[in-house]
Amino acid sequence: MFSYNFRYELKLLLRSKWIQLLSIILLLLFGFSGYNGKEKVAKRKADIVAAKNEVKENDEMMLRLLDSIEKGMEVSASRWTIPTNPMVVGNYNPRVAAMEPQSMAFIATGQADLFTHYVKPKVTGDDFALNFTEMTSPVQLLFGSFDLSFVIIYLLPLIIIAFSYNVLSSEKESGSLRLLASQPIRIQNWVLQKLSLRFFWLSVLVIIALLITLSILGITWFSTFISFLILIGFILTYMLFWFAFAFLVNLGAGNSAKNAISLLGLWVLFVLLVPSTLNQLSTTLYPMPSRTLMINEMRGLKAEVAKKQDKILDNFLRDHPEYAINDTTQTRGFYHRYMASQQLVKEELKPVFMAYENQLQKQQAWVERLKWVSPAITIQESLNKMAGTSTGDYEHFRKQVVVFAETWRSFLTPFLYNNQNFTQNNYHDLPQFEFQPKSVTEQPKILGILLFIALSLFSIGFISSEKVKRKSMLKLL
Repeated sequence: MFSYNFRYELKLLLRSKWIQLLSIILLLLFGFSGYNGKEKVAKRKADIVAAKNEVKENDEMMLRLLDSIEKGMEVSASRWTIPTNPMVVGNYNPRVAAMEPQSMAFIATGQADLFTHYVKPKVTGDDFALNFTEMTSPVQLLFGSFDLSFVIIYLLPLIIIAFSYNVLSSEKESGSLRLLASQPIRIQNWVLQKLSLRFFWLSVLVIIALLITLSILGITWFSTFISFLILIGFILTYMLFWFAFAFLVNLGAGNSAKNAISLLGLWVLFVLLVPSTLNQLSTTLYPMPSRTLMINEMRGLKAEVAKKQDKILDNFLRDHPEYAINDTTQTRGFYHRYMASQQLVKEELKPVFMAYENQLQKQQAWVERLKWVSPAITIQESLNKMAGTSTGDYEHFRKQVVVFAETWRSFLTPFLYNNQNFTQNNYHDLPQFEFQPKSVTEQPKILGILLFIALSLFSIGFISSEKVKRKSMLKLL
């Protein structure tokens, strides 16, 4: 019976032009979204390269000035831009702290269109300001990004719905259901076979379309073969979810219109309503502190600290005798007082920013705990993590930048307080930023859980249909 269904289903799909139409649709969707994803990654790389080239040019100019000064030559540069001053180097020649795109970054834009992917920490910069460094784009926020994750999560379920909503109802409406009921096979098994064959052909078309897209775009997927297999695993598991929903709806034996509306209702519920509701609940349960009040508090504290910078500097040098070795009252300039006061400002504002970060972490933890309510949320989070563009990835990057900013400041501060000039020999000792991607190890576990949930939906369909069948038989008796 299965072999007959296989041949019959294939002929039916070919005659109805379903396979041909799906092939074209999937190639267009995957091709366009893959191209968009690749272009975004290319622009991201180009921005980072441009920033590094700018630093390289500034460094070459700085080294020429230092060489001329060390040879006793006069230079035509403003006094406050002479690189022998370590604070000039720290502010005008910062290093680029960049979040390099990962090999699978093209599949999901994630948070990449909101947060910046490189910064240049300065010695006089505020570390806490890095918490809120983001690129504001209302148009981008409104329309989102047409990437592979968008096609997989939002559009692929609609294709599955159109492909499977009337598997049983069409037989009922054409009058062949009575003939089917006379065959030695249960309706549940017949529907499952039909959906399994459609799942098989659609999976084949999706994999082929994805491979063709990656080959045309020149994306070397085989260099990250394990990641590619995991991506295929997420796509197929997500498809299995929607075929499970189609199985449950088809067993209801409603008409085709009712089935289509039911499946579209499930799409709206799990893809649109549940994610937006969880997001609203997270902001309601864990509201963020007022950013305006926080900025006002920052400004007020800085103004108060500026009035007593001399006293702050004395206390700072008393706590850091290693910085007071060559200190004299004649050398106490703006940067001496400013750097000392910045340390105090940072310590005073730490509780304020910790409160902000704690609320943000609680929101993320809330969504993480409840992501299993909707397969769309789980797959979106998983694809973002694979691409290295999730909220957690950018938080990981921000923390590394904060550490590097402190390293950059700690390297140049001793030059300032010990009245030591910056020289060409010190250039090669300047700290360099190296981004360490966040490791992702839970993907097989997530795949296993999703697969278990999808198979459980099929089991629910079998059990519920058997109960309905028994009740109908009892009524006949």
